[in-house]
Amino acid sequence: MGFRLLPMIASAKQIHKMQSVLTRNHSDVPKGHFAVYVGDTEKKRYVVPITYLNHPSFQKLLRKSEEEFGFHHPMGGLTIPCNVDDFFYVTSRLSL
Repeated sequence: MGFRLLPMIASAKQIHKMQSVLTRNHSDVPKGHFAVYVGDTEKKRYVVPITYLNHPSFQKLLRKSEEEFGFHHPMGGLTIPCNVDDFFYVTSRLSL
């Protein structure tokens, strides 16, 4: 019985390690925010407040994303298909 227990312990350690890797990616997003990937060719990750979802200019970016990607986002998160400068222009105006 002790021999069967060792593989189970090893499996439990692997599962725990996988969970910590998966949750590490989400732990840097504070409550009330979400992550987006932005860029034409090379995508960069940005964390933005959820309140941006209410602004018409950000909703325009989301519609553009929906037209291009639908519900399949290649980065695994919300991908906005615009260049970083345009994204900064839109989000800087939302902060006012």
